[in-house]
Amino acid sequence: MGRSWILLPLLMLCGCLGVPRGIRPVEDFELDRYLGTWYEVARLDHRFERGLTRVTAEYTLKADGTVRVVNRGYSAEKNAWKEAEGRAAFVGSTETGYLKVSFFGRFYGSYVIFELDREAYSYAFVTGPDRKYLWLLARTPDPGPEVVDRFVTRSKELGFDTDALIFVDHGDTEKKK
Repeated sequence: MGRSWILLPLLMLCGCLGVPRGIRPVEDFELDRYLGTWYEVARLDHRFERGLTRVTAEYTLKADGTVRVVNRGYSAEKNAWKEAEGRAAFVGSTETGYLKVSFFGRFYGSYVIFELDREAYSYAFVTGPDRKYLWLLARTPDPGPEVVDRFVTRSKELGFDTDALIFVDHGDTEKKK
């Protein structure tokens, strides 16, 4: 599997760090609760994810304190799974949902969690260095209409182009491997 594509949080193509104006990363963030598998429910389109379905991201803690990131999605056009592995680290405090992610050596991009289900860590709203990047992640492929509606409403209020959102088809997630 190649690195010609990049999934969720590969905002790094330009090596951009920063937080879009008017958006604040979540505070009181707990990395241990965030680790594990997340399903990409919705996103703004980018060439590194174009055409991919059944997209997931898996986060695991490495011995050096950084996070191993494995993004995976299915390309029906190529009838193949695509996978990219990278690493993430906090930009500042480990209690703030603002990380930098790299899939290409020393080139990093922002990974900004601007809303998070505090009780169960069951969904997260994520952006990159600007409003061209937006994802709804959840612990299940279908977090329910309340979460999706909240994501769309909140994202629109913050200036994202919610009319351009792609809702990811997860098909039969049992056959994903």
